[in-house]
Amino acid sequence: TSSRFAAGMSDTATWPELTLLAEAGKGDLGMQGRGSVVRLAGPVAEIRFAPPLPPVRAVVVAEDGARQVPFEVQGHRGQDTAICVALAATSGLSRGALVQSTQRPLEVTVGADALGRVVDVLGRPIDGGPPLRGPKWSVHRPPPAVHERLGARGVFHTGIKLLDFLTPLPRGGRTGMFGGAGVGKTVVIMELIHNVVRDLGGMCVFAGVGERSREGNELWRDLERAGVLAQSVLVFGQMNEAPGARFRTALTAITLAEYFRDVDKRDVILFVDNVFRFVQAGAEVSALLGRLPSRVGYQPTLASEIAELEERIATTASGAISSVQAVYVPADDITDPAVAATFTHLDAHIVLSRQMAAKGLYPAVDPLASSSELLTPTVVGERHYQLAMQARQILARARELEDIVAMLGIDELSGEDRTAVSRARRLERYLTQPFFVSEAFTGRSGVSVALERTLDDVQDIVAGRHDGTDEAELYMVGALPRK
Repeated sequence: TSSRFAAGMSDTATWPELTLLAEAGKGDLGMQGRGSVVRLAGPVAEIRFAPPLPPVRAVVVAEDGARQVPFEVQGHRGQDTAICVALAATSGLSRGALVQSTQRPLEVTVGADALGRVVDVLGRPIDGGPPLRGPKWSVHRPPPAVHERLGARGVFHTGIKLLDFLTPLPRGGRTGMFGGAGVGKTVVIMELIHNVVRDLGGMCVFAGVGERSREGNELWRDLERAGVLAQSVLVFGQMNEAPGARFRTALTAITLAEYFRDVDKRDVILFVDNVFRFVQAGAEVSALLGRLPSRVGYQPTLASEIAELEERIATTASGAISSVQAVYVPADDITDPAVAATFTHLDAHIVLSRQMAAKGLYPAVDPLASSSELLTPTVVGERHYQLAMQARQILARARELEDIVAMLGIDELSGEDRTAVSRARRLERYLTQPFFVSEAFTGRSGVSVALERTLDDVQDIVAGRHDGTDEAELYMVGALPRK
């Protein structure tokens, strides 16, 4: 059992529904795998079992009347007590409730039957549809071995000018989208889902970690209207759910993506919104288990928990998992330990800025703080690379001059600097774009722009061909008309 558990496998394709009957040995701890709750503190329970104890990460199910509550074993105390964290609300559960161990980790249904469905952390449908059928996989799977990884397979184009031009997203890599509250992370994620899944016909797995039910419902309806829900799986651990459920939601989504990659040999795009709430849930679990906090109050296991999540997002000979992850930045502090720990695992970093949002420049991406390892001549080509470097140079020079312009006015600058500021303002406005998913709120029709058109337009702006064009004509448009 221990070797199968470590490999994340089980003897059978399904795990049975557990029903603890009062007449079947109630209170008898002599039966292997049976136990009872001896202490309950919110979502954490101490459960006494007859030895041997269920292994760490095994699922045990407590029953009190007609209600069943799954727990995950997080540790052992002594020879007969397991410390467990609930994967569902524990309201109504009481001390003395009977518990049955499955002797297996959390397993979810994977496969084609999950496409088009909305499920919770346990793999149960929450869209009102029938139960899923198919094989069950453990959510605790090891990442691919180093020699099996192939790295990014190039760039996938999103139709979003700023991202395609300055921060190309890796196909088969990891992209992080960093920003504080209210700067548009979720909107950009939804636009990426709309464009990539619709235009490229990709397969999408979405993990809503600590997501608001309103946002989840909007995403579900938007995918349905766009006709791409049939190629998508949505996994939600909502804000009101137990921290144990929110903590495992991302692993459930990755497990579904791994099945499509390893068995169906498909390329999958994994969206996570957002990683910080995964960290928050882990911090709640850690505190409930009595662990001493680490830096800024985070759990001492922060780095290993993020690594466990990120290292499973990989490209192999079977297929690729490309990931786009929203990361909330608390108090707009990019040096926060949770943000910094996530940053190191990513191939591309998209930083959303409150200053850009205040100017009305959407998507509110800071072009100088954002970066991508793929922005090299060997990957994107010499022309794209040189144009990106010229654009960054102009934008950086204009930012250096912001204080002087604010205090003394633009007329006090040299002719060269005035030209740099003028072109930087036009570049910033050109790189704004109306989104399809926000049409109902802005009144502007969404647009998607091919990379070559973006490069042509940027080249014209950098070369000064639009110096006489009113800045307003470049704001919230798609490709510029060719002269």
